[in-house]
Amino acid sequence: MNAGELLTKGTVWVALTAYTFACGGMMREFQAVGVRGLWTLGCGTFLLHVACAFGLYHGWSHTDAYRETARQTEAMTGMEWGGGLYFNYLFAVLWFGDVLWWWLSPVGHAGRPRAVGSVLHAFLFFLVVNGAFVFVPGPMRWYGLSLCLALGALWVSRQLTASRRETM
Repeated sequence: MNAGELLTKGTVWVALTAYTFACGGMMREFQAVGVRGLWTLGCGTFLLHVACAFGLYHGWSHTDAYRETARQTEAMTGMEWGGGLYFNYLFAVLWFGDVLWWWLSPVGHAGRPRAVGSVLHAFLFFLVVNGAFVFVPGPMRWYGLSLCLALGALWVSRQLTASRRETM
């Protein structure tokens, strides 16, 4: 593995790990600066990953990235479609926007409607599952699966705790 490949792959795994721990902290309602810091670290390393992938793999070409996304999608699903690249762009914009919101208006971020946070996190998690497990070959697929399962277990635990509180 060359340095560019290590940097590109390493940054996405740091991002996904920070994402997982930050979401875990949010689900446990830890609104400390540490959770916001993890959320920011995850987003920043994800943006670095995107820059590395575009610069080192695609020569800053959207067309090349689209074709590669289509090739990978066809290999996994049998359907040649590069549109998933646009979901990745949206993922980056939404995560970055959420980080900015949390830093610029922590009170507004904390007071946002629950549905806004739920839709955001559902979309982000859907892409994390695809990026960390579905489209990952080899041993890292198992690491990605463990991150996704950990988040799923935390979410189930949170739902069970909330329903217990409601019945008391």
